[in-house]
Amino acid sequence: MHSSQPAQAMRSNQFAGNAPRGDQRTFQRVPINMQGRLMLANYEEFECLVTEMSPGDMYVICAGRPRADERVIAYIDHLGRVEGHVVAVDGRGFSMSINATERKREKLAAQLTWLANKHELGLPEDRRHDRLTPRNTRSDLTLDDGTVYSCRIMDLSLSGAAVDVEVRPALGTPVRLGNMRGRVVRHFMEGVAIEFLSLQSRETLREFL
Repeated sequence: MHSSQPAQAMRSNQFAGNAPRGDQRTFQRVPINMQGRLMLANYEEFECLVTEMSPGDMYVICAGRPRADERVIAYIDHLGRVEGHVVAVDGRGFSMSINATERKREKLAAQLTWLANKHELGLPEDRRHDRLTPRNTRSDLTLDDGTVYSCRIMDLSLSGAAVDVEVRPALGTPVRLGNMRGRVVRHFMEGVAIEFLSLQSRETLREFL
């Protein structure tokens, strides 16, 4: 019998508390892949990808390279504004603390608990919108550099799609499926899952339906 313990292991009260700066790892990070924008102390902005997060700290991959102890602000898709200080910098990115009120930490804990359980239970990337059955499954996947790959649409909704394609762009990579812009949010055996940058209408998807 499969234990439900992993899906139950990240209740909000385990995240609770206000860890002092420099001790944020008393919180448990969960793996996420959330796109966002990072603003450095000099107000320069860069696209970023948050790959691990707790209510007290997070790990960020970004072309912008902040200094240790620099104050930074991140605007993360679905999670909102987060600010803190850079704790450590490595070759891929950096860890940063999260300065937040107890109420904000509790909200983050609830959001991260849902994300952790979604991952544990193998739920789809997005359950907000019904899946549509495409009749025309052939399309093109275009990368930022203009490279075009033929692909087959396996799954389609107003907010995203799963496509059978030969390439595996990195998570967070901007892509275009037909005329719909999005980003890669998951890899699987046959291809990639794409989250659209904006909610599509059935009218927009009519060429596939």
